[in-house]
Amino acid sequence: MKRLTALALSASLLAMPALADTAKIGFVTTLTTGAAVFGKDMENAVNLALEHLGGKAGDTELEVIFGDDQFAPEAGKQVTDKLVKQDDVDFVAGYIWSHVLLASRKSVLDAGKILISANAGPSQMAGKLCDPNFFSTSWQNDQTPMAMGEVLNRQGVKSLYIMAPNYAAGKDMVAGVERTFAGEIKGKDLTKWGADAQLDFSAELAKAKASGADGIFVFYPGAAAGAFIKQYDQAGLKDELPLYSVFTVDGISLPKLQAADFQGVLGSKITQEWDPSLDNPANQKFVSDFKAKYGTYPSFYAAQSYDAIMLIASAVEKVGGNLDDKDALRAALKEADFASVRGEFKFGSNNMPVQDFYLREVVADADGNWTTKVVETVYEDHIDSFAAECQM
Repeated sequence: MKRLTALALSASLLAMPALADTAKIGFVTTLTTGAAVFGKDMENAVNLALEHLGGKAGDTELEVIFGDDQFAPEAGKQVTDKLVKQDDVDFVAGYIWSHVLLASRKSVLDAGKILISANAGPSQMAGKLCDPNFFSTSWQNDQTPMAMGEVLNRQGVKSLYIMAPNYAAGKDMVAGVERTFAGEIKGKDLTKWGADAQLDFSAELAKAKASGADGIFVFYPGAAAGAFIKQYDQAGLKDELPLYSVFTVDGISLPKLQAADFQGVLGSKITQEWDPSLDNPANQKFVSDFKAKYGTYPSFYAAQSYDAIMLIASAVEKVGGNLDDKDALRAALKEADFASVRGEFKFGSNNMPVQDFYLREVVADADGNWTTKVVETVYEDHIDSFAAECQM
């Protein structure tokens, strides 16, 4: 009888799920090169999220290992491979750049790991390359410029000049605004991108001015943003060629633009799915604590990274640390049962967020610091244009 009892106990122990003491998260972002300013903002937000969580999801410890993509697809894939194979992380999150994410996706998904984008939203991964193990806490690239195209229509803008860098996200941004803007495109320039990206836009700005367009739409992240705004301001185009942008003017660039007194950016219009002024408890705490800890407003890069960690933590806690049960883990992620800085958060059929998009205006706050405020809601519960192509 004792032997039978012991055997039964052993069998029951073997049948119990293996609960992880620690959930390991690899977080890939840009921590070197001139684009490290974005990666640092994301890193700060991740660390703030861990602080708010007390470093745990339920009874499971959370460990984050940061990886530097060096603003290059090859380096991004290499660091992703290390996180998956050597560090054996449970989740890989982050990714600023669409071309880096596209180069790295198979390394994560083929290993059966969970992949969560905190920024990049290439159209392929929302559509034909969607995957049950891929989720996003940002957007599909086209959505934000689509919202801007709708704003331009509402404001009676009849013609537009377009500028963007020549890479995956740049092409998505152009496609997005062209998808909704009903007016005439007077001209379009896709400029060189990468380590030796074009930063002199004098020729393109001269063409834009001569085109007679009612406004100029641009997408220029990173160092290119500051270079473009400086040249736009120096050319005195604010009144003649109003600026409409996406991912160019944000919480990272605004302090520098203010320090340089580029007054042309004040009053400019931006579309986004998040804003520091959104009135919900999670966002108020996030913005207040971020400013207190790091001395600046958080950017949207930070907001989405914070949400990515909170999403992961909610799923780990919901499955009780049983990270081997991938079906339960995916279901927990899909529920998105966490307090997002955007308020209510939900996923569509392709695991991309279904969310509101806002028109934001660059303003000075009560202390004179340049920031943004929501002017109007452009889209409610918007579903990206590629969800129908997702077969899962």
